[in-house]
Amino acid sequence: MKSTARCAVIASIFGTALMSAGIVAFAADNWPAKPISLVVPFAAGGTTDIIGRTIGQKLGEALRQPVVVDNRPGAGGTLGAANVARAQADGYTFLLATIAHTMAPGIYKTLPYDFTKDLDPIGMVALTPNVLLVNQSIPARSVPELIAYIKAHPGKVNYGSAGIGSTEHLSGELFRSMTGTDIAHVPYKGGAPMMTDLIAGQIQMAIETSPSAAPHVRSGKVKALAVTTAKRSFAYPGVPTLDESGVKGFEVTTWYALMAPRGTPPAIEQRVITELARVLKLPEVQKRFEEQGVTAGDMAPARLAGFIRLETTKWTKVAKDSGATAE
Repeated sequence: MKSTARCAVIASIFGTALMSAGIVAFAADNWPAKPISLVVPFAAGGTTDIIGRTIGQKLGEALRQPVVVDNRPGAGGTLGAANVARAQADGYTFLLATIAHTMAPGIYKTLPYDFTKDLDPIGMVALTPNVLLVNQSIPARSVPELIAYIKAHPGKVNYGSAGIGSTEHLSGELFRSMTGTDIAHVPYKGGAPMMTDLIAGQIQMAIETSPSAAPHVRSGKVKALAVTTAKRSFAYPGVPTLDESGVKGFEVTTWYALMAPRGTPPAIEQRVITELARVLKLPEVQKRFEEQGVTAGDMAPARLAGFIRLETTKWTKVAKDSGATAE
């Protein structure tokens, strides 16, 4: 190739790259120019939905564009995650991920995405205990009494969850394996429909997240026997931990994190990281979280990425030890 021709090719390549970079920079500078979709991978009315709408409203105010909650329930949150992993990485689609997404690799043979490779961590949004709940018809006022009741009625106690692979599912399997009890899993498409059946007595127990559980505990529709965290929760004064109640070593904290499709422009991601940190410090957000028994998150992307890897390892082992699978 002649020197002049080679120079022309090189100039063309670099010109195309510079033009592409310029387009990306322009898009980031003018972002957001339209509403943003926040995919909540569980049904409306559940804990993930409550938290998503709380931060979505405030992020929308900060970014001066609506943040629209898009409920995509199904398959323990994996359908919503797959939707975001496949979305265009232009800053207009985000995922409110949960602990369930680190449980999924242990119970599904295959997934249509890789949670640690196809999504960028933006920040931890919230953390909350799970609460061991029973229907009022169950004559147990403590965890030891519940375990004794289940063992006296093998196969008669069903526990509900927000879906296969959800935090309620794996928490229930962990309880079953650690207590040696015969309980059956009943999956739903979200925490809200599950709670409706728990109150009605269609299922007898659940290890549900705090925001979904709190109003029904306060109203007396269900009984709270224990929380799943290492320490007692401010939202349930007087309610012991499962560890205190004799299930030694039982500890589950449900968490929620904001994620973006891998390849989202760094300038856009940094803008959301900054605004999310500011939103989580707003008094009205902290008050709303406190009412739900939720603690605001405080974890930067790099630390969150490491945390996600540790959680995936932990829950893969729990799934293997308990035999939990998605059929």
